[in-house]
Amino acid sequence: MSLMISVSGIRGIVGESLTPTNLTAFATAFASWAETRKKEREPGAISQKPHIIIGRDTRPTGEAITGLVQSALVLSGCNVTDIGIATTPTVELAVTEEKADGGLIITASHNPVQWNALKMLNHRGEFLDKEDVDELTRIASAPNPKSARWDNIGTATKTSRHDALHIEKILALPFIHTEEIKKAKFRVLVDCVEGAGYAIVPDLCRELGIAEVIPFACGGTGIFPRNPEPIEENLQDTIAALKKSGADFALVVDPDVDRLALISEDGSLFGEEYTLVACADYYLKVRPGTVANNLSSSRALKDIASRYGQECFSAEVGEANVTRLMKKHHAVIGGEGNGGVILPELHYGRDALAAIAMAVQAFAYWQKSHPEEPLSRFRLEFPNYEMSKQKIDLTPEGKERLPEIFEAIARSYPAAQSDTRDGLKLDFPESWVHLRPSNTEPIVRIYSEAQTREKAETLADDIRQAIEQHATGA
Repeated sequence: MSLMISVSGIRGIVGESLTPTNLTAFATAFASWAETRKKEREPGAISQKPHIIIGRDTRPTGEAITGLVQSALVLSGCNVTDIGIATTPTVELAVTEEKADGGLIITASHNPVQWNALKMLNHRGEFLDKEDVDELTRIASAPNPKSARWDNIGTATKTSRHDALHIEKILALPFIHTEEIKKAKFRVLVDCVEGAGYAIVPDLCRELGIAEVIPFACGGTGIFPRNPEPIEENLQDTIAALKKSGADFALVVDPDVDRLALISEDGSLFGEEYTLVACADYYLKVRPGTVANNLSSSRALKDIASRYGQECFSAEVGEANVTRLMKKHHAVIGGEGNGGVILPELHYGRDALAAIAMAVQAFAYWQKSHPEEPLSRFRLEFPNYEMSKQKIDLTPEGKERLPEIFEAIARSYPAAQSDTRDGLKLDFPESWVHLRPSNTEPIVRIYSEAQTREKAETLADDIRQAIEQHATGA
């Protein structure tokens, strides 16, 4: 498998596609890129050494990769601050708080434990866009990588203050009312899949006023007890633990804590798609404005925006793409249907910690007029759609033929509105299907949505068959 390079960073299997050689190449390339950008922003600065923030999740390979990358940066003339095990949104906040010139997060997010990655941030604590990634790749591929003279290398320091700072900033949001949450006396199971949220998520929950926090997979070992992507098929043990505990609901995050899934008291999934929907519905009550998601996200967000007389815009999949669209349309809240919520009032990055605060606050607010009603009943307040998420493994030949395959499929559905900005999305009056190559895995994802699960799966199955037929020439 080749190294995956995208706006989500560079990602691969450690010891196979992700090696010391390419980690060093991209770290030194990032140092060069950050220095150039710093000189452009601050031409008269006394020091031209870029300041880079580094954080990591709990994967067993994370500490060694951090040491390698940090050394490469220091030898390239960067001053590095290592904030240790930290969530992706915490690193994003640390970049802006420290007025740093960039950030690197050693995490492969929802990928299995053998994967790791470098997620790359600019001086605003935001993911690099495609143009910057292309430039970084060009620098990494060039001979003679940047290296500082012996008397001009950078420094390396450590700090652990940013978890508390992140929680403090969330609690200071004007629409978070901890006294209201305390009155609800919630008992909540927290599943951090042994990832970077193992300490900060329970701490945040207690600070929010949750009466009892029941930790599950919160040891921080980095050995994921299941596939870490927080989808239904991977959460059966969590559901069983929730039912056994008698908790009011469960909060589930991925290893780097930029995605949030909720499980209702009866074991039913609230739905990753509905994390953003519920947060946006509450937020628009206090601050109306446009919203944004990606092309693979539920129509429910558009329906919620319409309730408040607002528009909903959709970007190509990828946090950097959604962020750019949010800025263009001055969206007050946005994110992706995988449980990622972006709140510009806090920072421009998917933040499961902010999503936890908003979702818990929204539920507590709703319970004031629906005393003792459970989360499963709260879920019924939102427009109901069912989604099917499938995937097809790609061969190298199949990947090369995707454009012509997508074009042929679009011709097969002339009644659908076609969008080719990101793979192929076909929009029907009462349903849609989105086909796109993954940025992080060698697959094509097939997302479909309709008013019933049967209709969504039928649409996805039809499209899957069409892809297979065109791929084989049948």
